[in-house]
Amino acid sequence: MSEIKKGGDFGLGEENTAFAKYFIGKSYLNPLTDPNKTSLFIANVTFEPACRNNWHIHHAKSGGGQILICVDGEGWYQEEGKDAVSLKPGMVITIPANVKHWHGAKKDSWFSHLAIEVPGEETSNEWCEPVTDKEYEKLGE
Repeated sequence: MSEIKKGGDFGLGEENTAFAKYFIGKSYLNPLTDPNKTSLFIANVTFEPACRNNWHIHHAKSGGGQILICVDGEGWYQEEGKDAVSLKPGMVITIPANVKHWHGAKKDSWFSHLAIEVPGEETSNEWCEPVTDKEYEKLGE
């Protein structure tokens, strides 16, 4: 993938340094909406090869959760206790509130998805443990 195409049509954005401690590898964030102007936050998130976020939970009393729209490259999504799902452009993943999960790039591909934070009541995000190299390396076998 050329430097120009990283991030797909929505653009690479800036290195995601604010949340780097919750990722293995580098990720990039390109906000597409302004949370001060709308209740729906959408950002293009790009992961370098083998980058993934920690296990995490989008908590909500009602509503909430997250929607991922895959736009470029190939990646993984996994809910706790379930098999990982291979992600490709055009796929949509709906993550209900209060479900522990992670997502990121495959080891040989950059990956970008639009991340949509679903509005809800009493929402918060809980970052959990990293996805270990041992867990990650088993994917795709």
